[in-house]
Amino acid sequence: MDLRHLRYFLAIAESRSISVAAHTIGVAQPSLSQHLRRMEEELGVRLVERSPRGTMLTEEGQVLVEHARRICGMLDACVEEMRNLSGEVKGTVAFGIPPSAAMAMSVPLAETVRLELPHVRLRAIESMSTYIKSWIDDRTVDLAIVYDLENADHLRATHLVNEELHFISAPDSWPFDTDPGTPVPFKALEAVEMILPSNGLRRTIERYAEAHGVTLNVVMDMDAMTQIKELVARGSGYAIFAPAATQDLVARGELVRARIIDPVLIRPVHLVNHRDVVLSRAGRAVEAITLKVVHELVSRGLWEGSLP
Repeated sequence: MDLRHLRYFLAIAESRSISVAAHTIGVAQPSLSQHLRRMEEELGVRLVERSPRGTMLTEEGQVLVEHARRICGMLDACVEEMRNLSGEVKGTVAFGIPPSAAMAMSVPLAETVRLELPHVRLRAIESMSTYIKSWIDDRTVDLAIVYDLENADHLRATHLVNEELHFISAPDSWPFDTDPGTPVPFKALEAVEMILPSNGLRRTIERYAEAHGVTLNVVMDMDAMTQIKELVARGSGYAIFAPAATQDLVARGELVRARIIDPVLIRPVHLVNHRDVVLSRAGRAVEAITLKVVHELVSRGLWEGSLP
């Protein structure tokens, strides 16, 4: 089985008809059917089921389609990059970014890419880090910002920054007998009603809680940062976020944040891509710019955190 056979099989899978696929790729139908039979014999499985409604993939055929798309896509990317090496860096780079990091870096990153890589289109996609990791797995994005590297041996990761997690409250709902914004012992958070997401941030918080014998009272689970902040601002609960996530509402006086101590909660931020995917020239250029932008933002205090 070679690349030609894989492309023939992809044509059948996408057309759901051997006759339509044969016409599309310019191969005689009997010859295409023969290629399919040879593939099935070589692999020892049935790849398609024929019916009056057309050609349907078997479960084995679905597995082969995923591999074939990845293999053919990597070859196409290789050919395109070889052709472009002598010219301007160009192409599209899909970049997954969670909301908290997006508030700190998405605008300066987009502006820098546009200035330094005028022929590169940066397609930034914002979502919770849990979904972003699945997008890396299925190749929806080329690069991504993630926090939790648990079960991520298949990712190549660069440690960007360490963020300190803070307690978040409405100014008029401060729950402790101290001035709003005073550092709060982690154990003291057992006494307040918490609103937390179910993503990597939640897992980081829970690991600290388990290690230090803290039982948080989580009254609401919500995978939407904007809504969590609004609920906290309305006095409906309390949250834990990195400073970048709340800098807008804190600046407007709608939220107040306080350091958590005993222990201090640290969350690492990573730039990742899939180990099995060779980044395009454009992808490598965006990766380099991302490192530069993050370093500058942290050094200037525009992204609160420490460089690793």
